[in-house]
Amino acid sequence: MALSLLVVSISFYLKEYISPDSDLYATLSLVSVAGVVVMVIAFSLGLGAMPWIIMSEILPINIKGLAGSFATLANWFFSWLVTLTTNLLLDWSSGGTFKIYTAVCVFTAGFVAIWVPETKGKTLEEIQQFFR
Repeated sequence: MALSLLVVSISFYLKEYISPDSDLYATLSLVSVAGVVVMVIAFSLGLGAMPWIIMSEILPINIKGLAGSFATLANWFFSWLVTLTTNLLLDWSSGGTFKIYTAVCVFTAGFVAIWVPETKGKTLEEIQQFFR
């Protein structure tokens, strides 16, 4: 996701210095669209399902209902926040907008790598012991 967003960001920065009549301008437009499509596919295959996967694997049964409600609320809230701010950020700077999204993706990858435990082959008790 981060690499595709970085490609989109760079293509928007380059488009600022190229004439709109140029063939390279049209190519950069296609690169931007392709980058966004790759990001959406990567999100769908990876990070999009993360809240529900984590919730189902690390939480005890007695709080899964409440946690599922909270995960859904948080997911839709942040989706709304991104949707709300995207046009404002694009008016500010198209390349800068996607640079911010790239930074958020890199931060998220680091967060997951450091603080989300591996659950493969572990029982719920072993996973819960990790958090104590």
